[in-house]
Amino acid sequence: MRPADREELFRRLQQANPNPTTELRYTSPFELLVSVVLSAQATDVGVNKATARLYPVANTPEAILALGEDGLIEYINTIGLYRSKAKHVIGLCQMLIEQHNSQVPHHRAALEALPGVGRKTANVILNTIFGEPTMAVDTHIFRLGNRTGLAKGKNVLEVEQKLLKNIPKQYLIDAHHWLILHGRYVCQARKPKCGECVIEDLCAFKQKNLPEYLKVESSTKPAKIAKKTAKAKISMAKTPKAKA
Repeated sequence: MRPADREELFRRLQQANPNPTTELRYTSPFELLVSVVLSAQATDVGVNKATARLYPVANTPEAILALGEDGLIEYINTIGLYRSKAKHVIGLCQMLIEQHNSQVPHHRAALEALPGVGRKTANVILNTIFGEPTMAVDTHIFRLGNRTGLAKGKNVLEVEQKLLKNIPKQYLIDAHHWLILHGRYVCQARKPKCGECVIEDLCAFKQKNLPEYLKVESSTKPAKIAKKTAKAKISMAKTPKAKA
C-alpha cells in the first residue's frame, strides 16, 4: 500500500470515528488490566457481563485477592478458560501488591512479568492507559493488516512491527482502536462487509464481498467517484444505529 493510501485510510477511519476506544468497560487501570486478561479467547461483551457483577464487589488487587480463586470463579465462570484465568488474576493481584504498591506498572517488562499478561495485553495497557503508540495485534488486526495490504506478515509480531512502521505518526495513538473496531464490525472473517467499508477502494483484498453494482463500480470508477462513494460510507458509519 502506498504511503498516500495509508494516510487516506486513517484519515477516513478518523473521520468516521474521531474518538475510538476499547469496548471493555472499566473505571481504573487495574480494572482494564483484569478485563484484558479475561478477554483472551472471549468476547468483550461476555467479559463486560462478568465484570459488571465482579467490580462492584471487588475492583482492587486486595479485594480480588481476598476472594481467592474459588470466590473469583463464581463471578467469571461464564467466560471461557475461567479456571486458568482466575489463577492468573489472583497471581497478578499478589504481584501488584507485593512489587508495585497495588498500581499497574508503566513498563513493558513489568507488565509482561505479571501472570496472564503477554505482549498483546501489555500493548493494550500501554496504549489505552498510558497513551503510548503501541499496537496490540489480535485476530482482527492480523486479518485486516494482511487483507488490506497495510501490514502483511506471517505472524503477529511481524504484523505489529510493520503497522508501527507504516501507520502515519499522527494516527498511531488511536490506530489500534480503529483497526480492531473495523475488523470486528466491518472487515469480518467470513463475510467482510465490503459494501459498507469506508476504505474499500484503498484495500488490496481481491475477494471483496460487494453487491453486484459495486463490483462493477469498484473495477471501473475513477478516483473522484471512489472518493465520493467513500464519503457517503463515512456518513453512514457516523449515523447511530438503532438498538434492538
